[in-house]
Amino acid sequence: MCCFAPLRSKPVVAVLYYSTYGHIEALADEVIKGVEASGAIVKPYFIEETLPKEVLEKMYAGSSLNPKYPLATPEALKEADGIIIGAPTRYGRLPAQVSAFFDKTGGLWASGALVGKFVTMFTSAAGQHSGHESTAITSFPFFAHHGLVYVPIAYSDPSIGNVETLQGGAPYGASTIAGSDGSKKPTENDLKVAHHQGKYFADFVGTFVRGKTVA
Repeated sequence: MCCFAPLRSKPVVAVLYYSTYGHIEALADEVIKGVEASGAIVKPYFIEETLPKEVLEKMYAGSSLNPKYPLATPEALKEADGIIIGAPTRYGRLPAQVSAFFDKTGGLWASGALVGKFVTMFTSAAGQHSGHESTAITSFPFFAHHGLVYVPIAYSDPSIGNVETLQGGAPYGASTIAGSDGSKKPTENDLKVAHHQGKYFADFVGTFVRGKTVA
């Protein structure tokens, strides 16, 4: 009898994101399409809003109170082979909503449930130099404590290094420039990089998932 276990050819990729004004959601839509294009199983989730409705209304926001996907739970991370996190920059790091979600994962940390899984990120920032790279970098302690392996996209798509137009994107992952008033929308290249990141990451994770099933 052959000693090989059945191959699980489709990795499960969880896409968790928080979006205040829609910029991250626009990128998330493309990331999800990219994961699907790889043939992987994608499970999208929204990271729960922590601000009250009254505050969001003063910020001319509020769509985050009515997300189009289920709210993310720690269990969603446990069930995934790879995790893609999307959130806007707040002073060069992740916003409080994402930190609050991270704080819920203590049980996963205690059991080592995320050790060896893969993770990547995408973001948005007000300007060209606001937090397109630092948002990922300042998240590394969380990844390290959980044993998550970060997968950057480097310059694996020419659009990432484009200098002809004002755009986001970095070797760490897709991003977009929102403008200080949130008026700037993702460019065609921003969306292209987001789609590429979803597919690139899912393909990467899939390679390891299939390899692990070979006894």
